[in-house]
Amino acid sequence: MVNETGRVFIVGVGCTAFTKPGGLSQTNDMGLEAATKALLDAGITYDAVEAAFVGYVYGASTCGQAALYQLGLTGIPITNVNNNCATGATTLFHAATLIRAGEARCALALGFERMAPGALGANDPWADRPSPMQSLLVAAARAAPDADRGPPMPRVFGASAAEYFKVYGGGVEHLAKIASKNHKHALNNPYAQFRAGYSEAEVLSSAQITKELTKFMCSPTSDGAACCIVANEPFVHANKLENQAIEMVATALSTDSPEAFEGRSAMDSVGYGMTRRLADKVFTQAGANRDDVGVVELHDCFAANELISYSALGLCAIEDTHHFVERGDNTYGGKYVINPSGGLEAKGHPLGATGLAMHFSITMQLRNWAGPMQASELFDHKGGRGKYGLVHNIGLGGAAVISLLQRPEFYRASGLDGRDRLGYNHAHELRPITHADVAKVKSTAHSERLLQLAKL
Repeated sequence: MVNETGRVFIVGVGCTAFTKPGGLSQTNDMGLEAATKALLDAGITYDAVEAAFVGYVYGASTCGQAALYQLGLTGIPITNVNNNCATGATTLFHAATLIRAGEARCALALGFERMAPGALGANDPWADRPSPMQSLLVAAARAAPDADRGPPMPRVFGASAAEYFKVYGGGVEHLAKIASKNHKHALNNPYAQFRAGYSEAEVLSSAQITKELTKFMCSPTSDGAACCIVANEPFVHANKLENQAIEMVATALSTDSPEAFEGRSAMDSVGYGMTRRLADKVFTQAGANRDDVGVVELHDCFAANELISYSALGLCAIEDTHHFVERGDNTYGGKYVINPSGGLEAKGHPLGATGLAMHFSITMQLRNWAGPMQASELFDHKGGRGKYGLVHNIGLGGAAVISLLQRPEFYRASGLDGRDRLGYNHAHELRPITHADVAKVKSTAHSERLLQLAKL
């Protein structure tokens, strides 16, 4: 099997609601819902899937098999992935790489998480052994010795904002603007965990977590799942998916370099350099300019990380970042629409699902299906502003994935699409799946006993 063009397309996407931890849904249930929606969106059955990558951070081995076995027992390779907060996009990177290399025509990337309430690490089942991030956290502490308040993750990200403010200007009011912007964006997203639309004043008056960060500047722990199906160009045409396929023009994964461990910069301790180098690589691969991007989903685990990621991604000069926020160049009516879904701060952050949910959002934006979240005033799909959508997913310890997506030249706005197959527009409408939905996409090689156990 050869992929003669080397092109990769997202042909199906699905997502569950992102909810407060402690719900009744198990990872099997969430994974089945997201995968079923993605298969229905693509108009294919599980028999068409030739490989799968499944991501989660908290869970025993082979959770991926347990979730996908409900759709079929086809013998395909299923690989489980754990890359901290970058897990979701890492699964998609590997699925896309398989397609680009010509090793499969259609592959599935699924991510889910069922988390415990409270700050990360509070319920660590591996507390009997050193953390793999121990050296990184020690370096972060050397870089910011005054950052002594709050749980480890908010503390190190808050320190990165403090470093920015000290060198370039700005203050916590800029973090409040970012967080409020994301919470207001989430008002239009039924998948989001928080839909209160907090004002800047409400963000600033919420519980203080670190010197720089309040509660509403932080992403919550969440339960949820998301799925993307990728395919090569012949598969797109054979299945008449030209009116919804979105091309992954470039996608890449990177890990840390020495500066993260030198203890000189709090920003580099949380992946600033890793993001900057990777973004340059992706834009070079695509032969694209930042000014051709219209809509972005970036990794705002904390408002501090969104602040420093603007310049790391090359969306503005580093010294201009706080002015970028002041001008509203990160929202509707500005230069870019960043995190139209509400981002991690408002949509939620189920670790294994996050990166895939970002691709779900950008895919729907480029299809022009996003309804009240649509950033269409920026879009000129034939070139220039809005040609590309950008995804940025990062995890400490560390990994970063960046993707550049666009609507392909063969797009045709006609015929049946995923909205018809699901019976509604799942870009901005949230509905559960039924056993009848699963029956439409399950493999001919399936176990009725396993399907009887599925809780929908």
